[in-house]
Amino acid sequence: MKGKVFSALALAAVLFSALAGCLSAPVPSSIKQLQSVEVREYQGKNLSSIADFRENSIHGPQHVDIDTYRLKIDGLVKQPTSLTYDDVLMDNTKYQKVVTLNCVEGWSATLLWEGVLVKDLIDKAGGADPKAKVVIFHAYDGYVTSLPLQYVMDRNLILAYKMNDVVLPPERGYPFELVAEDKWGYKWIKWVTEIQLSDDLSFRGYWEGAGYSNDADINQPFFER
Repeated sequence: MKGKVFSALALAAVLFSALAGCLSAPVPSSIKQLQSVEVREYQGKNLSSIADFRENSIHGPQHVDIDTYRLKIDGLVKQPTSLTYDDVLMDNTKYQKVVTLNCVEGWSATLLWEGVLVKDLIDKAGGADPKAKVVIFHAYDGYVTSLPLQYVMDRNLILAYKMNDVVLPPERGYPFELVAEDKWGYKWIKWVTEIQLSDDLSFRGYWEGAGYSNDADINQPFFER
């Protein structure tokens, strides 16, 4: 009898151990999350620091309430849609790319950007209408700029949520900044809230309306004479 009891207890212990390996242990409340560590080198290439950026936004850093935030994809798309922050990050493939931002003020910064493709977001809205020629980007602070749809699609432009492996801080455009590679910095719109497709080739954004080049090619002067 004692042998049977011992065997039963031993079997119970084995079963408990096996089950315990399948269960998730609760995270102790004493554990505190540390700030993300910025990477400064990627695949043998030295990166700039997030701190190298200068504050030059039109209304200062914006603080977006992510609980109420929505990214709209509308205009000349087949199915206008509105996405939460989690919708954007969880339902799309993420990409990384080292790209240099060149500011008209004379400074530049080369960073590792991570985000989702703008064209994937357009696909979430059913794809572009054949009449669409321009993508107009709107920001939380009222800033606006635009780029040719063909350029956005051909260059696989990223809507970034991380820089140097750190989630964008508010002053750098959280929740999303456009990585407009090979364009002057005023095309790198921060705090993006809307991606609007249009057929208006004459559209001019905030700085473009003040005389800055609408093309914004970094190999060309940024101010139109």
